[in-house]
Amino acid sequence: MSDRTPRNRGAQRGSAQRGQAQRGPDRVRKVAYQVVRQVTAEGGYANLALNKALREARLGGRDAAFCTELVHGTLRWQGTYDVFLARSVSRRLEDLDPELLDLLRLGSHQLLNMRVDSYAAVSEMVTLTRSELGQKRTGLVNAVLRKISQRSLEQWISAAAPSIEEDLIGHLAVAEAHPRWVIEAFDRALGDAAGGLEDLLAADNEPPRVTLVARPGLSDVDELGGAGAVPARWSPYGAVLEGGGDPGRIEAVATGRAGVQDEGSQLVALALAAAKVEGEDSNWLDLCAGPGGKSALLAALVDQQGGRLTAIEPLKHRADLVRGNLRAIPGDHKVLVGDGTKPTWPAGSFDRVLADVPCTGLGALRRRPEARWRRTPDDVRELRPLQEDLLDSAITSVRAGGVVAYVTCSPHPDETRAVVDAVLARRNDASLEDARDLFPGVPDLGAGPDVQLWPHLHGTDAMYLALIRKA
Repeated sequence: MSDRTPRNRGAQRGSAQRGQAQRGPDRVRKVAYQVVRQVTAEGGYANLALNKALREARLGGRDAAFCTELVHGTLRWQGTYDVFLARSVSRRLEDLDPELLDLLRLGSHQLLNMRVDSYAAVSEMVTLTRSELGQKRTGLVNAVLRKISQRSLEQWISAAAPSIEEDLIGHLAVAEAHPRWVIEAFDRALGDAAGGLEDLLAADNEPPRVTLVARPGLSDVDELGGAGAVPARWSPYGAVLEGGGDPGRIEAVATGRAGVQDEGSQLVALALAAAKVEGEDSNWLDLCAGPGGKSALLAALVDQQGGRLTAIEPLKHRADLVRGNLRAIPGDHKVLVGDGTKPTWPAGSFDRVLADVPCTGLGALRRRPEARWRRTPDDVRELRPLQEDLLDSAITSVRAGGVVAYVTCSPHPDETRAVVDAVLARRNDASLEDARDLFPGVPDLGAGPDVQLWPHLHGTDAMYLALIRKA
């Protein structure tokens, strides 16, 4: 896993400063701590908070890489570190102040999953504690992190996790840093899919590559290649920045002719655009558009045949993001602020409809490391009525002979096929079609008729698509 083979120079950073009493905290670690606090205490999103913090602190190069690994890795492995810390602290973790617990998690990540000298890691975290929480907390941080440093990650897993023979799911929850309920849901969803549960969990712990999309008619993969990207595996419009870096520096991205978009997200939009429909095919709808990556790809595609996309988003600030994504695409495309469950247009108005519904986001744990600990089974139950209502609205909105793509960025069975089956059981005017042929060249798509993509099989987020045709 990438967390176990990191790219930082924290050992040099710490060892060069040994013996300097009462010095200030390391700036990069301080930024990382503040971002983690923003995520855990304020419900922030790691990617947004980190990007903003890196800009404001003017961190780049190795400092930015160190900070990014420290933030994402700490959030990704949070639940596992808590198991180890519970064995190293003389009180219940629930009784520790949250800001102190976050410091201990940051220290644990450096000691167990990053190549940071143990003396440097402990010393730097003690100094950061003194700066952020005061002198009297430093003793506890020093003692606990020294206990953590006495074992490797593998040794801690062996000591703290249930044995594989006794409880496989419980063991994986600690060894692969996923909540038990998430692992159980993934196990159900995998079924007989190629690869295995452990491979999926390991892939979830690999930071994703930066994937770009060249919007049709505006840019192409060759142009992105000139900026250092290589063609993606499956999408004809996808390209990967293998060396990472800021995609905003690429002219096509900066002007909106290209964008940042996971390849799985591209594939489900392309599948909807490729499904056969008879007759008129110029009026497309994105029912849940924000932030607008799929909207932009669909708008570019429909524009090439003289059509129009209507994008609906209930939140104004997210509708503004959609407009930003569409800014370079010609044509009479519309972005409306509204509730997709309460259409203001006549039934049967559209030829194709995308219903990319709100979900738990469990399919994007690679890029949203905090989501695995933030989401609960209650979120699945609470989102279900909205998902069904949106799919029902999408089917009502499409014309006879038209198609609907029901999409989630979650493989949880109760957010995918269960929603589709429940809605179709209430209607007699729509049916599920085999969507696998709409993913040309992509292997391991399962038994159909719906399609589930996987990080460990396809290198994408775990996107789900069901294709529904109006009778």
